[in-house]
Amino acid sequence: MSTVAASTTQATPAQKPRWRDILASPKMVAIMVLGAASGFPNQITESALQAWLKDSGATNTTIGILSYVALPYLFKFLWAPAIDRFPLPLLGRRRGWIALTQLALAVAIGLFALQNPAVSLTPIAICAVAIVFFSATQDIAFDAYRTDVAQPNERGLAAAANNLGYRTSAWLASAFALVVADFLGWKPAFLILAAVMAAFCIATLLAPEPHYEHQPPRTLTESLVVPLQELLGSPSAIAFIALVILFKVGDAFALRLFTPFMMDVGFSKTEIALVLKALFTASAIVGAILGGVLMVRMGLLNSMLIFGAMQAASNFLYYALALTGKSWPLMIAAVSIDNVAGAMGNIASVALIMALCDVRYSAFQYALLSALALTPRYVLGGPAGWLADTAGWDMYYVVSVLLATPGLLLVWFMRNKIRELDRPRA
Repeated sequence: MSTVAASTTQATPAQKPRWRDILASPKMVAIMVLGAASGFPNQITESALQAWLKDSGATNTTIGILSYVALPYLFKFLWAPAIDRFPLPLLGRRRGWIALTQLALAVAIGLFALQNPAVSLTPIAICAVAIVFFSATQDIAFDAYRTDVAQPNERGLAAAANNLGYRTSAWLASAFALVVADFLGWKPAFLILAAVMAAFCIATLLAPEPHYEHQPPRTLTESLVVPLQELLGSPSAIAFIALVILFKVGDAFALRLFTPFMMDVGFSKTEIALVLKALFTASAIVGAILGGVLMVRMGLLNSMLIFGAMQAASNFLYYALALTGKSWPLMIAAVSIDNVAGAMGNIASVALIMALCDVRYSAFQYALLSALALTPRYVLGGPAGWLADTAGWDMYYVVSVLLATPGLLLVWFMRNKIRELDRPRA
């Protein structure tokens, strides 16, 4: 895998990142806004859907099972080679696909608004799968765009800019849906979200095009076989894949049923939307900025060790909240600390994946690696709901801490290989 990273772009010395670097660079602004477009539909089929189902009387087990509508996020690598192979005739190799999926998402969200979970869950599931499919396809194209446009010394900043846009937009979409649903109902909430999704096409039109030194793959076979050979060709390939999967599994499990947990603790939908989600997002933004700056200064290895330990330990605060019940001071501490640590861990995880990608095949390679990273988040929905119903929320968060341990141990065992990925290359 290290040879893949070496073949992409000549590394330059790390520069001390500053907040104005993000604001002053058109490249970073584009990454931030397109990151917002990427995050916008995510919580529609996560937090908003969970609250919608909770309103309709669904159990936590049913909500957990319906979380599997997000499985296209895991399988997006299956159609990612087509994104590498077939650029659309307008807006360049990546932006054409981004714009097309944004329009498709607007239509799918609009159809979502017309459904009623009290009547039947099947149309809800079908629309949700469509939203996730188009969202996953947008992610394929945007992740490739971000990987292609960012230089090696910009990976931390690019990950931070993406996280800033993604988190802010995801919170706004979720918070808007919850608040409007409280006062006007779910249908107008989703229809307005559909219109906003369509408006993101403007940002895609204005985003700068990456400079490409290589032609796209000539065949679908080339866009699939060669990148797989590069990813799996090193002796440490399996270990890196395991690390990508395990690094954030505890954090993903802890937040899998965040909205039902907070509702069971005693917080209302409006409180979740205006306070919890705002706090969730603000702390994640702080964590993303800190992670982007500190990762460049500390290096990838130290960042993964420290950030990973922080995101695991922070789950004990949710355990305390489950035992205590509704408590604003404890909730603020739990959400703030957990999301700062989780966002910092995400910066390190994204930078690791970017370092392992070749720009010639970044759509497929990033899609495959990021899908592997998301596997725990989307596979554990059913067990998460079952554990919450049968063992209680306190045991749920104890398990989340235990799940984080293997990833931290693997980082330590692979410390020399991770240092090699982080070194400047000729």
